[in-house]
Amino acid sequence: MRPEDFDYALPPEAIARYPAPEREGARLLVLPKKDGPPAHRAIRDLPRFLRPGDLLVLNDTRVMPWRLMGKRASGGKVEVLLIEREGGGVFRALVSANRPLPEGERILLPDGREAVLGPQGRERRLAFAEPGGLEAWIGERGETPIPPYLGRPAEPLDRERYQTVYARVPGAAAAPTAGLHLSEGLLAELEAAGVERAALTLHVGPGTFRPVKAARVEDHEIEEEACCLPAGTARRIGETRERGGRVVAVGTTVVRTLEWAAMEAEREGGGALLREGAGRAALFIRPGHRFRIVDALLTNFHLPRSTLLMLVCAFAGRERVLAAYEAAREAGYRFYSYGDAMLIA
Repeated sequence: MRPEDFDYALPPEAIARYPAPEREGARLLVLPKKDGPPAHRAIRDLPRFLRPGDLLVLNDTRVMPWRLMGKRASGGKVEVLLIEREGGGVFRALVSANRPLPEGERILLPDGREAVLGPQGRERRLAFAEPGGLEAWIGERGETPIPPYLGRPAEPLDRERYQTVYARVPGAAAAPTAGLHLSEGLLAELEAAGVERAALTLHVGPGTFRPVKAARVEDHEIEEEACCLPAGTARRIGETRERGGRVVAVGTTVVRTLEWAAMEAEREGGGALLREGAGRAALFIRPGHRFRIVDALLTNFHLPRSTLLMLVCAFAGRERVLAAYEAAREAGYRFYSYGDAMLIA
């Protein structure tokens, strides 16, 4: 397979640069998993397409304000995106500046804070000189790391809207965007309709936006992301399957975590359906993948040639998905992180 097999045309005005006024204000394209034309609905209609006994699985990671602006001692601007905390004041980070930054260079940050760069590489280690009070300082000075394709700086509204209402576990550098549509009211309505829910955690990294540059899709390497599948969630998934309910993944991050946990359980043997507990998932799902756990998927409309679009194509078929994307474009749907949603069931 080639990256261009997953390409499609999208006019710039179709990119949602801001969220809808209300979380439930998004449109919903419903695509039958096997056959049949897509239906145009609203996210408020989601309870109509799920059944009592279905299990909605959410990613409860919390997006952190991990974009920081600093400067070199010489005065040049430096932009830092923290990716993952390794302990104390040490982070994995993406660092950009007009000129290469050598190992050991100090980055000067607001309020007299400083950080020292580790070895060269696409990612850098960044050690803050004084880790005391660091979390509160980042919360005050950091910016929400909204995607670059929004073409604007982060604004105060992004602190709330680029975050799910059920975000609980700090650690993400990007939002699990399918969940942005789910309000407390809609979740309560689903619960009243007999749709159960459970949570797992996958800390989304910036690699979620990294384009596939390899000539062959199969040669693309996906980045590891920290994840955790609680024992209670694994148990409820098993119970749902036993009684004939569907496992409904809210977002591609949930799909990656569940399918990775299922494959790990197979590899380890012992008869478990899923590997429980913490781990580091690096599963690249593309057409040809055999899905083990996920029966239905709520997701957004993803970038051309992206690994996320490839995952959706693996789930419902490349031609069906790309045809649905074309129908959505023609119908005026809004695309990407703050855009409309798609249910494949």
